[in-house]
Parts: sequence; C-alpha cells; structure tokens
Amino acid sequence: MSGIQDRSQWLPISAAERPFYAGVDLGGTNIKAGLVDNRGRTLAFHTEPTHAARGPEDAAARMGRAVKTLCEQLGIGTDDLPRVGLGTPGPQDLRTGVIIKAGNLPGWDRFPIRDRVAFHCGRKVTYSNDANAAAYGEYWVGGAQNCQSLVLLTLGTGVGGGIIVEDLSIDGAHSHGSECGHMLVDPTENARLCPCGQRGHLEAYASATSLKALAREALTRATAGSLFQAVAAGEELTPILISREAAAGDPLAMDLILEAGRWLGIGVVSLMHTIDPEIVLIGGAMTFGGEQAAVGRAFIERIRGEVRSRTFPLLAEKTQIRFASLGGDAGYIGAAGLARAAERHRAS
Repeated sequence: MSGIQDRSQWLPISAAERPFYAGVDLGGTNIKAGLVDNRGRTLAFHTEPTHAARGPEDAAARMGRAVKTLCEQLGIGTDDLPRVGLGTPGPQDLRTGVIIKAGNLPGWDRFPIRDRVAFHCGRKVTYSNDANAAAYGEYWVGGAQNCQSLVLLTLGTGVGGGIIVEDLSIDGAHSHGSECGHMLVDPTENARLCPCGQRGHLEAYASATSLKALAREALTRATAGSLFQAVAAGEELTPILISREAAAGDPLAMDLILEAGRWLGIGVVSLMHTIDPEIVLIGGAMTFGGEQAAVGRAFIERIRGEVRSRTFPLLAEKTQIRFASLGGDAGYIGAAGLARAAERHRAS
C-alpha cells in the first residue's frame, strides 16, 4: 500500500503524549515512515516504493516530504517534532551520515543521506543502521520491552543484527557494530561463501539466500518427497515453499529449516558469551510462521536446543530466546526511538 494509511487504526492524537518523533525506514523495495508519540505509539504511517533507480536525492526528497505530510495531516508543528530518525542498509559512516556502499541500492554509494533527508524535512536527523533501528524498536516497545539488553537477528535475504545495551545501540567505532550476520561460525577452508565475499559467515548458513542454495543442492540428490515434486512441477523454490512443505510433513524441507536453526544457535551462543543479553529475538521475513505455526515453533526450539548444548547452564536457563513482535513496523518505530534518545541525551 502506498500513501498515508487509515488513521483510525492508530492512536488518536488527543490521547498521545508529546513530544512526537518521526521514523523513516529505507529499504531496497519500500520506504516506510511513521509518526510516534513519546511512548512509541504510532499516530500515522506512510509507505511508498523506494524507486531506487531514480537515485538517492529523489528518495531523500520523498522521505522528507513524507515526514512533512504526516505532520500536516495531524496538525503537528515544529515544536512538537524536534527530531527525525532514519534507518538505512549499510555499510555506513554514521558519524558523517553517509551510505558508504549500498549493495541493494545501485548508484547510492557515498551519498550523504542523513543531511539530505534533514534538508528536505526541515528537522534534525538521527542516523542508524536499519537492523539496529529495528532492534531499538523491539527494545523500546516490542518483544524486549522491560529488558535492559537484547540481540535481534533479522532473517531475510541476508541476516541482519542489532544489539541494544541499556538504551545504547552498539554501533561500533567504525559504524560496523552489531553486524551479527557476518560473525564467523565456520572457519574451515571449504566453508560456505557469504554474499559479502567471505567464507563461513552466519549469513551463509541461515539466510533466505542460503536456505534456497542448500535446498537446491539437496534436491539434486533427492528422488521423492513433496518439496522435490513441487519444484519439479515448476514451483519457485522459496523459504515460503520450503515452510509449506515442512508443515505438510516433508522431511527434507523440515531438515533444511532445522539446519538453519542449528547454525543460528551456534551464532547466538557466541553473542551470548560476548554480550550476555537478557533476551535474543529472532525476526525478519523468514521465521516460518513464528509461534503461531508448528514449523516456526520447531525452528526456534532448534535454536534453543543448540544454545543449551553449547553454552553455560546459567546462560541457557536465564537468557530468553523468542520471536520478535513488531514485524515490519520495528524499523520506523526504532528509528523514531533513536531520535528520541538522541534528543533526550542532548537535553540532559
């Protein structure tokens, strides 16, 4: 859906707590923008296609215009919206506000996106990695609410990561903090190749891209099963198809999903030993139905089982491992939350 959505589904502004913050979540396919109140409750939301081929300046102008339009629709003035949050894919230089290399946004490299969005919306902009923003959203008002620290792993085309510790997003000295998808889980010489060009990274074993690659390899050796039959009949091999056939009882499909869970568990153990978070959340598009589906429950229990077999008993007992709760809203809510945190820090 494009444009401003029906305001009846959001919190009425009469019930909102000031000040307000806007969050913008830039993706390769869509731009999402939302207004939230001081408690992280959504007042209005806007989405439209990124149109990446039009270039970054065009997108920056539309992001700025979206923020202004949302404010106008709700009658929000400058004093009520002190800052805007922006999350984009990396790698980035967060200090200077520049996208360094936008792999899924060709032609956007070295673009000063923070300052251009600030120019177009007329507000200060707090800049973050999109996965870190999503993690902050879950920390502030989502699945990690009331926790002091969390790790979020987002499973999609790749594996994104975000780490929040006591209200602080772990961005790192070089804007590469929390890149959990590129942690090393397999140091062997013939480890699987990650899309970044290095071998053995978690993303090479637990992303949608890797799941499809592993499935294609397995299917060359298969001669039966519903997944084999569906692909042979011309259906596209996707995580959705694999999940569907696993739910229908296909052992190969379930084995592929559980193997991805095993590798995620290995990665989670290293994060637990490094960060010791209160909670680890699994989100993104590839959660196999989450807690509402038997396949999703089996998937996350496989992660938990791997963790139990590899970590200290106290950590295994005390660290929660659950699915994230905000879905596709986490990015813009978290970006707005980081803007709020920056504004509160400035005022203190």
